[in-house]
Amino acid sequence: MAHLVVLSGPSGVGKSAVISHVLQELPDTWLSVSATTRTPRPGEVNGVNYFFTSVEEFEVLVAQGELLEWATFAGNRYGTPRQAVQARLDAGIPVLLEIEVQGAMQVRATMPEAILVFLEPPSWAELESRLIGRGTETPDQVDERLQTARDELKSVDFFDHVVVNDDVSRAAAELVSYLSSPN
Repeated sequence: MAHLVVLSGPSGVGKSAVISHVLQELPDTWLSVSATTRTPRPGEVNGVNYFFTSVEEFEVLVAQGELLEWATFAGNRYGTPRQAVQARLDAGIPVLLEIEVQGAMQVRATMPEAILVFLEPPSWAELESRLIGRGTETPDQVDERLQTARDELKSVDFFDHVVVNDDVSRAAAELVSYLSSPN
């Protein structure tokens, strides 16, 4: 039976780095591609990193029930196309979702068998350093993401597992175990 594993955590915690390691270890795992109203960052490709949509297009997806989950984060909307996830699971392919806490809660409501994993920073100072160091947001956006992170860190009890990202390889190994466990 293929597993649906949801990885959530604050912006800047290292979700992408951990996922990169997981996909090297389990190359048959499918990483879901989210739809978003966010403007592409340099180097991002439509259909590979995200499905970049207008606000109007996103509203149609929500209205038609085409999203497994959706949330507004940092002024933009993000959502997971339902049909693509279900098709992979039906084919026996493990699925990994990288989504925000709001979205994880929606997935729990609609797919209670999903394994929810919260990726936690080793410290608040390290999270701040990572967010500032990546240089992709303005200082105001960094402040907004840090405020959201404070709120998200309060939700760890909602998740099945909490993984501290103090070492990317170790954190990835934990995630691999959830994706590849028999039950």
